[in-house]
Amino acid sequence: MQDVRVRFAPSPTGFLHVGGARTALFNWLFARRHGGAFILRMENTDIERSSGEREDDMLEDLAWLGLDWDEGPRKDGDFGPYRQSERIEIYRQYAEQLLEEEKAYPCFCTPEELERKRKERIEEGRPPRYDGSCRNLTGKERAKRRADGRPESIRFIVTEGEKKRFSDIIRGEVEFPHHMVGDFVILRSNGLPTYNFAAAIDDALMKITHVVRGEEHLSNTLRQLMIYDALGFGWPAFAHIPLILGSDRTKLSKRKGAPNIRDFRERGYPREGIVNYLAFLGWSPPDRDEILSVEELVREFSLERVSESPSIFDVEKLNWVSAQHTRRGGAARYFEEALPYIPGELKDRYRQDELREIFDIVSENMPFFSRLMEETVFFRPGPPGMTGEAVQMLKRREGLFSAFADAFGSCGEWNTECIRGAIKEVGKRCGVKGKELYMPLRAALTGALHGPDLASIVRIRGKKDVIGTLKHAAGEAARM
Repeated sequence: MQDVRVRFAPSPTGFLHVGGARTALFNWLFARRHGGAFILRMENTDIERSSGEREDDMLEDLAWLGLDWDEGPRKDGDFGPYRQSERIEIYRQYAEQLLEEEKAYPCFCTPEELERKRKERIEEGRPPRYDGSCRNLTGKERAKRRADGRPESIRFIVTEGEKKRFSDIIRGEVEFPHHMVGDFVILRSNGLPTYNFAAAIDDALMKITHVVRGEEHLSNTLRQLMIYDALGFGWPAFAHIPLILGSDRTKLSKRKGAPNIRDFRERGYPREGIVNYLAFLGWSPPDRDEILSVEELVREFSLERVSESPSIFDVEKLNWVSAQHTRRGGAARYFEEALPYIPGELKDRYRQDELREIFDIVSENMPFFSRLMEETVFFRPGPPGMTGEAVQMLKRREGLFSAFADAFGSCGEWNTECIRGAIKEVGKRCGVKGKELYMPLRAALTGALHGPDLASIVRIRGKKDVIGTLKHAAGEAARM
């Protein structure tokens, strides 16, 4: 295989959504798998919607995902500039070349005229293509329209009866019918290029070998192939990856509020979990193992194993995948990332090593770190808030709670072994065991009937706090 060069070319008009992130990931994995280059190019000619601030947001999200680019904004290479807004003169020169070679012509139709013609063709049952009315204007007619101040765009001449066929790595042979498009605009009246014109030129000049992009761009390929041929450029290989659908089986998109990477970052998802899940939206490895590290994804990834079928974005599955990474990585991998989400009162009370242990205990099934606010409630000092069944566990058990307080007070060393021994001793003394022993103790200390290992909670909270909380529970029980 020739030296691989792939690109991710987003429009910086909003946060990086999951569809764009998945496209960037597939390109990055393909480049890294083959020792190639991953190029980042900003298609920012949508002046009204693009902004430098949005570009910065997108760059930060890509960097957070670990999708480092070899060339692009903030990382110059030999084929820049990497923002289309800085390449306008390049597009103009190629448009002039096509005009000189009579492969394009100036068009003076106003937006109103084009809309009227489009509606007429639809009403007549014909494809809504441009009718070519400006193609054969004489020089005098063109001069008259310019003198009248009419808008002037440049249209590409589509040869009648011409078919285009290419081999898509994912979809196989694709053929476009000759009547699919009419003469199309390559340079707008404001001097800005259309998407297909700019993308084709950029891909050619940046020596992109593989265009890996969403299925929605498949129809754009016809116009781009025509531009390649007209300018004497070779074709890159194409791979159109499947759509991502929502739970309602409609296409996810930025304009419909698709989940974006910034939301996942702010909620504290581990990036490995997000990357792992995105990789499986349309692709699968040979061995079907669903939990893979980034290094394993690079080693296993291939475009040939990408499906043609749409994928469903499933938050429950994402959370499961993410929780697997949290469990495997534990505090050793994720504690520093999780630390900002740990409540301040716990940071004030516990040492760093104790906080790490708390994280290890509660992160067993944690998909994102903002859950720490609720998951660490068992380790907050003092009497807990109680409702429902937990309150019922206090009734007529003041003697049991007092016995626990006395037994814990007798522990010489405050460790798990002594704590477990004290609990068993109370059970023998009070004649209770199983749930009747453990659930009242858990309810008194945490306000819940289920949670992490009880002895660990007792040990980490400390003797003084546990005994004080149990004495408070005994008092409350006596008043019921």
